[in-house]
Amino acid sequence: MSFLKKLFKSKESPKENIEKKIKVNLSLDDAFVHNFISKGGKFLYCVSEKEIINNLNQIIYENNWNIITCFDKSLKNFLEKSNVNVQTEVDKEKPFFTKCEHLISDNGDILFSSSQLSTHKIASLTDDFIVFAKTSQFVKDTGEGLTGIKTNCKDGSIPTNISAIKKYSLEIDDDNFLNYGNNNSKNLYLLLLEDL
Repeated sequence: MSFLKKLFKSKESPKENIEKKIKVNLSLDDAFVHNFISKGGKFLYCVSEKEIINNLNQIIYENNWNIITCFDKSLKNFLEKSNVNVQTEVDKEKPFFTKCEHLISDNGDILFSSSQLSTHKIASLTDDFIVFAKTSQFVKDTGEGLTGIKTNCKDGSIPTNISAIKKYSLEIDDDNFLNYGNNNSKNLYLLLLEDL
């Protein structure tokens, strides 16, 4: 057995061996985008509010949606410029348009709290999400995201219901038994606005 290991190991060139040992350090945004897309997320980078509205209209048209659920009054301004009706009641058949707390770079997750979801759990909401975020919301990891939530709460009322969407494709099966009954896979579009 040892002989076979040596035989197969020797086929690896010294250059390939060096390339495997080099650790690639990506910026927060590059790491997030890489991880997010590899999980099946749909990413749209925007440099202006006009681009956000155009991309939002394309998403609505592409999916043939005519009603969208939205809790956030500031996001409703984007929807007013679209040919879509807005509702505030949760409906599993209608897409959900929301903001988020943070974009977690090391794993491509999107962090939410009760500020965006109210009392609803991610798994109980629709399968179709459109998330609006800004480049200033990138954080390295979940710990930094939780610290950011605490820091942003100036009045001391820390939001509850903190959770993350971890998969962005409904077709991907999760065979991790720890996630049984808590599937939060979503068909997710991310509209990312450059604000730095």
